[in-house]
Amino acid sequence: MRTKALLVAAAFAAGLATSMAQNVYSLNVVGYYNITVPANGFALIANQLNTTNNNLSALLPSVPDGTQFFKFTGTSWESATYDALDERWDRDFSLNPGEGGMIKNNSSSPMTITFVGEVLQGSLTNPIPAGYAVRSSMVPVAGTVAQLGFPAADGDQVFKFTGSGWASATYDGLDERWDQDLNIAVGEAFFSRKNQAVEWVRNFTVE
Repeated sequence: MRTKALLVAAAFAAGLATSMAQNVYSLNVVGYYNITVPANGFALIANQLNTTNNNLSALLPSVPDGTQFFKFTGTSWESATYDALDERWDRDFSLNPGEGGMIKNNSSSPMTITFVGEVLQGSLTNPIPAGYAVRSSMVPVAGTVAQLGFPAADGDQVFKFTGSGWASATYDGLDERWDQDLNIAVGEAFFSRKNQAVEWVRNFTVE
């Protein structure tokens, strides 16, 4: 999976509410990034830009016929398939910032998908359940699992999809570090396996 990020593509004052006395305004930052899924290949993807509709039907309204999307329920995968004739998915899964899913490109050519939306800012909370889950950063920033601030306790694991298999990292509570630095790209999700549920809290501001 190749990811090209162009963040903060435009900044605008949405619903500009300016008080001359207080000089107060609200600023939203929007951007986009591309993810390329290889021909007849898989990618574990994430939507890291918020929109008014974070469902497949709105995020990926037009993809090659037969494209499949898989969402992990905690115990198994559920699937949706795109029908180009009807121009719709047969199921409409959510893909909110912080979530993730597996996409399968069943065409003979690489597929590029584009996510466009608002960069979330402030104090962001992503609930991570006990057991297995597919999660991602809620903001479009690349880095190692540690750099992204993913919360970890002794024995927790993270799994990164490599395109043909999985690379894993385990957290050592005694040394307070991961045994391997897994780099997570913009627009990439990963598997986590945690012994206890926790909240992944991150404070993020575009400067």
